[in-house]
Amino acid sequence: MNIDEGVNTINGGVLYAIITLPLGLLIGYFIRKYIAEARIQSAEEEAVKILEDAERNARSKKKEITLEAKEEAHRLREEANRESQKRRDELQKLENRLMHREENLDRKSDQLERKEQSIRDREKNIISNEQEIRELKESHLRTLEEISSFSQSEAKEYLLRKVESELDHEFAKMVKEKETKAKEEADKKAKEIVSLAIQRCAADHVTETTVSVVSLPSDDMKGRIIGREGRNIRTLESLTGIDLIIDDTPEAVVISGFDPIRREIARIALEKLIIDGRIHPARIEEMVEKAKDELDQHIKEIGEQATFDTGVHGLDSQLVKLLGRLKFRTSYGQNVLQHSLEVSYLSGIMAAELGADVNLAKRGGLLHDIGKAIDHEVEGPHVKIGVDTARKYGETEKIIHTIEAHHGDVEYHSVEAVLVAAADAISAARPGARKETLESYIKRLKELEDIGESFEGVAKAYAIQAGREIRVIVEPEKINDLKASKMSRDITKKIEDNLDYPGQIKVVIIRETRVVDYAK
Repeated sequence: MNIDEGVNTINGGVLYAIITLPLGLLIGYFIRKYIAEARIQSAEEEAVKILEDAERNARSKKKEITLEAKEEAHRLREEANRESQKRRDELQKLENRLMHREENLDRKSDQLERKEQSIRDREKNIISNEQEIRELKESHLRTLEEISSFSQSEAKEYLLRKVESELDHEFAKMVKEKETKAKEEADKKAKEIVSLAIQRCAADHVTETTVSVVSLPSDDMKGRIIGREGRNIRTLESLTGIDLIIDDTPEAVVISGFDPIRREIARIALEKLIIDGRIHPARIEEMVEKAKDELDQHIKEIGEQATFDTGVHGLDSQLVKLLGRLKFRTSYGQNVLQHSLEVSYLSGIMAAELGADVNLAKRGGLLHDIGKAIDHEVEGPHVKIGVDTARKYGETEKIIHTIEAHHGDVEYHSVEAVLVAAADAISAARPGARKETLESYIKRLKELEDIGESFEGVAKAYAIQAGREIRVIVEPEKINDLKASKMSRDITKKIEDNLDYPGQIKVVIIRETRVVDYAK
């Protein structure tokens, strides 16, 4: 029963489903159709609304664009007006400037015309004045001819004769000056040769370079030095080659000799004998030998010290000894070793400044007067002796050339040779180096400048070339060329009358005219 009921129930459900399914499909179809139509209607309404909004927006945009276009056009029109006004202003300024320039040109043209007229008037006046000047000149010439009783040609001839006479006088004066100069140069050279001969050959020179003084403890020592019948003094003089002067000078003995080395040996030996107290011929001979050895060692030490001070190394030992001997040699009162050291220092400094060989310059400067160490023993000038000595002891040709050329006897082949020659002249010519003292040197220069400045129209006077030249600068508005020539002769005459000087003094008158202007 239950099974049948269940089957019936199933069948009923199936039947219900079969009936309701088409009905549901039909109802669904109509519902979908209604919904679709509603959606289509709603979409159409939305489209209409959108179109209306688009038309409103388009009309609004059109108005905005139209308004902006009108504003832009107005702005462009304003800018064009401003630019046009600016151009009109610039054209107006340019027109005003051109008108002003045209007015200036007109004024300048008028001025030029007036100047041209003035120049034409001046030319006429000049021509008229020239005519008057010619007439006055001719009148004056006629008057002069009447007063002097000379025609123009006769006056010219007279003047020529007078000028010729003056020239003859000046020429004769010049010849006399040249003769005087030649005599002075000859005297100067002769004195130099004699002085060198005195220094080298033992002729009488100045006291301080030919004698030495030995102090004694008492005057009783003089008798012991003389010895019995003078044997002690004769022994000392014969061994050393010098002269002992024993006079009334209290407690002193004078050693006189022209060879400074021998004089130094005698001094050392005599001082040793005085200290020892035993003075007899045998002891004298012993002390002289000891003095020689001691002096030889001292000379070597002096030479080594000189090479050390100048930084010149590698010299032969004999050259070192010869350098030491220069300490006992003088030239015109100047110690030759000190002079050689000065020349070495100066040569090295100048070589360093010029980028030359410093060692070569210093070595050449130190050895340039080496010949003076033995020039009293060897014949010939000290330059040749120095060249031979340097070559003998292995110095290079460059060093030998600096020695050979330091007095300008040969042509210079190197910068270092020129520097050594210049340093030699500087060391010898500096104030106080030789005879003339610094005070007298400065006094002579001052007197020379005072003479130059004592003349009217002189702006300044300078003594140069160690007092061998004076340059006088004159005021050009007060002193013309003719007066300058006369002034040079007047200054020369005053110098000759008031000063004592060696050689000659050159007088130079400088007259300078400067004209300054500025381009604007």
